[in-house]
Amino acid sequence: MLAVLVITFFASLFLGRYIISPKVVFFILLDSLSNSRSSLYEIEASIVLGIRLPRTILSMLIGAGLAVSGSTFQGLFRNPLVSPDVLGVSSGAGFGAALGILTTGISGISSISAFAFGILSVFLTYMLAKTRKEVSVMSLVLAGMIVSSIFNSLISMVKYVADPYDKLPAITYWLMGSFSKATFDSLKAVFLPIAAGIVILLLLRWRINILSLGDEEAYSLGINPKRIRLAAIAISTIVTAASVTVVGVVGWVGLVIPHISRQIVSVDHRYLLPASCILGAIFLTLVDIIARTLMSAEIPIGVLTAFVGAPFFAFLLKIVKKGKGEW
Repeated sequence: MLAVLVITFFASLFLGRYIISPKVVFFILLDSLSNSRSSLYEIEASIVLGIRLPRTILSMLIGAGLAVSGSTFQGLFRNPLVSPDVLGVSSGAGFGAALGILTTGISGISSISAFAFGILSVFLTYMLAKTRKEVSVMSLVLAGMIVSSIFNSLISMVKYVADPYDKLPAITYWLMGSFSKATFDSLKAVFLPIAAGIVILLLLRWRINILSLGDEEAYSLGINPKRIRLAAIAISTIVTAASVTVVGVVGWVGLVIPHISRQIVSVDHRYLLPASCILGAIFLTLVDIIARTLMSAEIPIGVLTAFVGAPFFAFLLKIVKKGKGEW
């Protein structure tokens, strides 16, 4: 998997509407590491270092974050159909970004608004699910559906009142997801929360194994399931919200990749989470390559992840039904 990840990384640097030779890409990267810039490949260097390198790193980072969050949620809720936006993160962040675009149109404010509303949506979900000082898994899922529905209706309201010639296209395109505006500045803004969140979730992977057995088993093994579940949900929420703020809503990654990883490594989260991390980075980078090379105009990344992810999920469903695999 790591070998495929490295190959995908370099392929993303030389593939595109303007194809650059792998030898030239290697020469450019070598020059950048040695702090020397050759005028021989000046145009190619500006494309590789200024456009494709931050875009590739960002796609791998977000793919890994969404996949690890998806695996974590499916383990916590013991439900194979759970994805990172089950608690309303994506819909809340989508509303925040749409509201920011409608009111200001400034990308920085829209990103902050998206992140804030993504966190707010999970807080509302948790408070709504809390009954008698306890929060059950089922109540969290149901509360997440309610909060997602509310924020989706608010997104529709924002789109309805937006200027159809200026604001509405920007909102619609953002909601479909895209890496077209990826820069080192946007990478710096989300690198720390996503990377730190991935590392923490990987450190919690053996506890997620215990939580997947049920609360009674967790208590008998000396683990507080409520505290661990709350911490894992909070970290996964931050990772998902940070991802949505820079590229928009990207679906199916956190749902499909964990299932593919299970077919490869097993249901043991000690291996499942690292495998999901690597496969998520590979998957989203490959989809991004297709998005910017398939047509003359770039295809929104959310459209392609759904188009590629849904058949994968249908194929995995057939495998499980035939008894050749396990959730």
